[in-house]
Amino acid sequence: MDNQALKLLITVGPTKEYIDPVRYISNDSSGKMGFAIAEEFYNQGVDIVVIAGPCQIKSLIPDDRIYRVVSAEEMFKTASQWFDWCDVAIFTAAVADYRPAFKLDQKFKKSSTDFQISWIRNPDIAGAFGKQKKDNQISIGFALETENLESNATKKLVEKKFDLVLLNSPNNKGEGFHYDTNRVAFFDKNRDIQYHNLKSKKEVAEDIYNWLETNYKLLTPVRTI
Repeated sequence: MDNQALKLLITVGPTKEYIDPVRYISNDSSGKMGFAIAEEFYNQGVDIVVIAGPCQIKSLIPDDRIYRVVSAEEMFKTASQWFDWCDVAIFTAAVADYRPAFKLDQKFKKSSTDFQISWIRNPDIAGAFGKQKKDNQISIGFALETENLESNATKKLVEKKFDLVLLNSPNNKGEGFHYDTNRVAFFDKNRDIQYHNLKSKKEVAEDIYNWLETNYKLLTPVRTI
């Protein structure tokens, strides 16, 4: 890896999948973890592209390095434009797995009958990158799990060809969405596992950068754009 031109692609926040002009399905992701990582790498001098779903985060990242999207399809399309560019991709976005099969043009009005929605799968952004990444590219993902934590994290590590998965769970206080803290376990592709204590998301971001620096011998890069 050319450490003098280290390039990071990171996805952050939730996506929104609209049912009609005013209703949508989403999740509770705040984007705090993703932007904490983005800022850590940016402060280290890394070239960075942030693809952000709808979230309200005041960030030190310049606006021209942040691409704002709404839906999973928009996030996938934008990320695809930067896959070949990056050395490291970190997927923190909580992307909706499904979207309505069609969006109503007008607000759906209440009636006396039930209303059923058909769902179709959204693109698997991290999975697509895993299939096309080159040998010199690194892929990192998050596994937010509510059951079978370790086995689900390991499954995601293998299926999406991640080099590292960070496991956390909303079952535990202080972890997951909206908190300023997180507790993660590092599952790497060599099946080594490191459990970390609860700490600030800024400290978690520092741990991720240090893991990359230690395992891939990164030197302080120079931002080129």
